[in-house]
Amino acid sequence: MRVSNVTVRKRLTIVLLIGLLIFAVIDVRLGYVQFYVGNKLTALAKDSWSRNIPFEPERGEILDRNGVQLATNMSAPSVLVVPRQVEDPAYTAEKLAAALNMKKEKAYEYVTKKTSIVRIHPEGRKISHEKAKEIRALSLKGVYIAEDSKRHYPFGSYLSHVLGFAGIDNQGLMGLELYYEDKLKGEEGSVKFYSDAKGRRMPDIADDYTPPKDGLNLKLTIDSRVQTIIERELDIAEATYNPDGIVAIAMNPKNGEILAMSSRPDFDPAEFQSVPPEIYNRNLPVWSTYEPGSTFKIITLAAALEEGKVDLSDDHFHDPGYVKVANARLKCWKRGGHGAQSFLEVVQNSCNPGFVELGDRLGKDLLFKYIKDFGFGQKTGIDLQGEGKGILFNLDRVGPVEQATTAFGQGVSVTPIQQVAAVAAAVNGGILYTPFIAKEWIDPVTGEIVSRTNPQPKGRVISEETSEEVRHALESVVAQGTGKGAFVEGYRVGGKTGTAQKAQGGRYLENNHIVSFIGFAPADDPQIVVYLAVDNPKGTVQFGGVVAAPIVGNIMEDSLRAMGVKPRNNQIEKETTWLDPKLVTVPDVIGLTKQELTQQLMNMKLDISGEGDVVIEQAPAAGTKVKEGTPLRIFLGETKNNKKKEATMKYEPVG
Repeated sequence: MRVSNVTVRKRLTIVLLIGLLIFAVIDVRLGYVQFYVGNKLTALAKDSWSRNIPFEPERGEILDRNGVQLATNMSAPSVLVVPRQVEDPAYTAEKLAAALNMKKEKAYEYVTKKTSIVRIHPEGRKISHEKAKEIRALSLKGVYIAEDSKRHYPFGSYLSHVLGFAGIDNQGLMGLELYYEDKLKGEEGSVKFYSDAKGRRMPDIADDYTPPKDGLNLKLTIDSRVQTIIERELDIAEATYNPDGIVAIAMNPKNGEILAMSSRPDFDPAEFQSVPPEIYNRNLPVWSTYEPGSTFKIITLAAALEEGKVDLSDDHFHDPGYVKVANARLKCWKRGGHGAQSFLEVVQNSCNPGFVELGDRLGKDLLFKYIKDFGFGQKTGIDLQGEGKGILFNLDRVGPVEQATTAFGQGVSVTPIQQVAAVAAAVNGGILYTPFIAKEWIDPVTGEIVSRTNPQPKGRVISEETSEEVRHALESVVAQGTGKGAFVEGYRVGGKTGTAQKAQGGRYLENNHIVSFIGFAPADDPQIVVYLAVDNPKGTVQFGGVVAAPIVGNIMEDSLRAMGVKPRNNQIEKETTWLDPKLVTVPDVIGLTKQELTQQLMNMKLDISGEGDVVIEQAPAAGTKVKEGTPLRIFLGETKNNKKKEATMKYEPVG
């Protein structure tokens, strides 16, 4: 049957339209793939071909407040294997095993693993540059050296519990390293290369490099000058007394900045694997809790003064050596008691019955209100792990005996950092601050400050007038009371001793005490608070005034000088005993001739240097009080128009 031309044309038109429609669909699809999802598909394809060699970022450095490096990084390459690129697994395994001192069978497992990339661990992690160079020289197919780093602590055990440490993967595991892990760790980078299904590199596609982003540098409130002094004194104390432990903290009372923190036993962060966890996991200054002893009396004193319950000069108290409370007989540390004394002498003598009286005048509600206001029974909020809260009596269960013992620091449990923060508030004008140790975060590339920690005042606990009275009372404790061991010539030091029995199984141990001292200086404008506690010192009388106070005195003297605080001669005169070294006042010899020196100072030890006939410099300076026998260093020179001193200078004893 013959088809008409009209029908043919219709059919051709339909076919043409269908063809155009198909081509349009294909064209739209190609355009969509090309312009809309092309990049995504290319990326997916590349991803299926790609292999990543990771590049770890540099972990942020930790610095002291003056820029001294406390935790840094050392370059330490690592060995990676791309198993599909290994042409001769047996040969490669043999060479790697020999270079990395590992079993050949283990190396063979690595180079034949069914995975894209594998790290040789631990033998190939953080190796030396010499070892990396040796492996590169082998030119093993599929074996790569990745740039890596490991944490370095240049001062060993210095500040170890505060800094903590990082693990093999540069992840923070303890201390500040863990607490600020997110900011210190940075972001990982990589080199991405492309290979076919058999693992062979695709030469036509360039490698992609994503640089790592280094972690932020952390500048601490720690002053390495003060920290070094404390570390030195703790080492000496450990060698002298062989204690069960030691704790020390130094803080700026005006803002809560921690200037130094240390404890014994300590450890080397680089060798933490060889140390029992109970040593490195316990940062004693913030973790340990124990009865504070007489250092806690500062809180009772501050509360009684603030509430107008006592006048230190006019009010008097008689101490027979004990006080009866309910059915308990609470003893004073001094057998026979202190007798009649003013309440200022009660503070100076650390008289337990006197503080029981102050607690009684306050009553349990007021006493415990101030204890809580000063931050006890709760965490201070310091930016360190594992902080303890301490233990206070439940107010409903506080009877007369519990109130009495709390007033002189027995029966409650506190942490060292709580005591430092509380005493800082008592002497800084009455403001309680949150202690902190992270001062600034710094961009490692630009050196710009990214963020800064501002002091966090929690509130006023006592008035400025009360704080001034507390400072005066505690300065007199050091000059004329139980804290004489902390007296520093030329600096107004205040403080309080503490001697607390250790409890075990509900009973107090015999001849096993934590002896402590908390001091501050200068007493008229405190720049530093130092707390030191020695746990069970051996071979000595276990009193805070005997063991701890002299150590704090040494820390105070050297720290104040390191901080640039100048000595002044307006301190309370020290009440001396026959045990104290005799002090003399250094005369002014500037301008005297060499002949006049020898005539007038025949009984002095002179250390003379310089050429000339006239004294132009001397050390120590005139007016300074020094131990008898201390040499006077003289520098001679020639000066014009120098008035000679009257020949009446004497090296006069003090006191």
